[in-house]
Amino acid sequence: MQDTTTDFSHVKPGDTPYRGEGLRDFFQYRDLGIAAATHGKVIAHLVRAHSAPEKGTGWHRHEADFQIVIMLKGWAKFMYDDKETLVEAGDCVHQRPGLVHYLFDYSPDMEYLEIVGPADFKSIDAPAPCAVPAPTPWDTPADTQKVDRAA
Repeated sequence: MQDTTTDFSHVKPGDTPYRGEGLRDFFQYRDLGIAAATHGKVIAHLVRAHSAPEKGTGWHRHEADFQIVIMLKGWAKFMYDDKETLVEAGDCVHQRPGLVHYLFDYSPDMEYLEIVGPADFKSIDAPAPCAVPAPTPWDTPADTQKVDRAA
């Protein structure tokens, strides 16, 4: 039996540019066409650093059934509940539904693949379970500005 609830999708790098319109203004997002192909069941996008971490994401949780982050380049530091976690290139993190977390630091070259279901998941502010370390300053004055990236 053929699945007719999803469509075939093939997105090449030049098909969808990185955009600043997303959950966080200090990141850029590249849509991979999965939300459209799955009719909203799942979203997959690439996320990359756009400017230096000043305050991070803040404590929050997602109303989602499934979420993974696969770090492609660089690194990011998260607080998951009260545990600091370094996520480096090659790492895969499954964020269980409702997990309270905070992305508070990342490298200028940070880029990750995020896959979430459903596509229209909600991000809900959450009370802080603990203090968060300060982000590491980027090395050069230019690094503290927006990262120069071709779309």
